[in-house]
Amino acid sequence: MPDGSLGNMSPLEALASGGGDGQASRPIITITDAALAKLLELRADEADAEQLGLRLAIASGPGEDFRYDLSFDEFLKAAFTDEVRTHEGSDGASVKVIVPGDHVELLQDATLDFTDTQGLVIRNPNRPQAPDIEGLTNDDELSAEIEAIVSGEVNPALAAHGGFVTYVGHDGEGTAYMTMGGGCHGCSMSKMTMLDGVQTMLSEALPAVQRVKDLTDHSTGENPYYS
Repeated sequence: MPDGSLGNMSPLEALASGGGDGQASRPIITITDAALAKLLELRADEADAEQLGLRLAIASGPGEDFRYDLSFDEFLKAAFTDEVRTHEGSDGASVKVIVPGDHVELLQDATLDFTDTQGLVIRNPNRPQAPDIEGLTNDDELSAEIEAIVSGEVNPALAAHGGFVTYVGHDGEGTAYMTMGGGCHGCSMSKMTMLDGVQTMLSEALPAVQRVKDLTDHSTGENPYYS
């Protein structure tokens, strides 16, 4: 595929056709030529290199900022539920990529790139799924109002620091629960930002919201905006 994309097809089609004819309706991810070259370089050091594809999976849990697991695996042994794609670079070199079926939506439209300073890096426009916390409500009118403010006001304000919040639910007693991601995950100013910023914006717009509680495990943050 000259456009650098991994097109959609079933695993059996991918293995039988070597990646398809470019007629896929929509790609999953994009791999730059620089990333492909680095993958092929790393794969060359492995035994039976030609039988190996890149397995790309999300290693983090719901509510956590995305962490990824990249490893080489035999594509012929991929599970039937895995999505197997062939990526071909502009020079004709190719590698198969294996994505677990339940991770496809969370990786849709992501880009795998390589730079000398960062190494292999994934730029993902998606956001982690909110954790399922027993006892919280997230499907009522108040939740819809909270989510509208989060998407329309809170996250645009946090975007300057490369961060965002995800609404989890409310307890019916005035407390809204959030997780923080991006530059706000692991950030030393996250508590201040959450309490003084997000809480203020929500409580001023919605009297039913008196407090905001952060459910994020900030010890796992890898790229804080402030240190």
